[in-house]
Amino acid sequence: MELTVYSAFWCPDCREAKRFLERHHIPFKEIDIEKNPGAAAEVFAHTGRRSIPQFVIDGDWIQPYRPGEGFLYEEMSKLLGIKEP
Repeated sequence: MELTVYSAFWCPDCREAKRFLERHHIPFKEIDIEKNPGAAAEVFAHTGRRSIPQFVIDGDWIQPYRPGEGFLYEEMSKLLGIKEP
């Protein structure tokens, strides 16, 4: 599985998404939209939204949180094959 996380340093949901992945020892590549020119435009081009974090899992774009609800622990655990959320 190849996982890329689009994020930014100022984003609390991004920090939580990365902590979740690290806690479960899931390797990922991070693309900080503030440091990588064109990254924010790439997120918008693929999702139609200007929201982060975004996971790209084997080419599929997935928003791992829901505004107002936060990180989707249960859904991401199932998606990533994690037994305990």
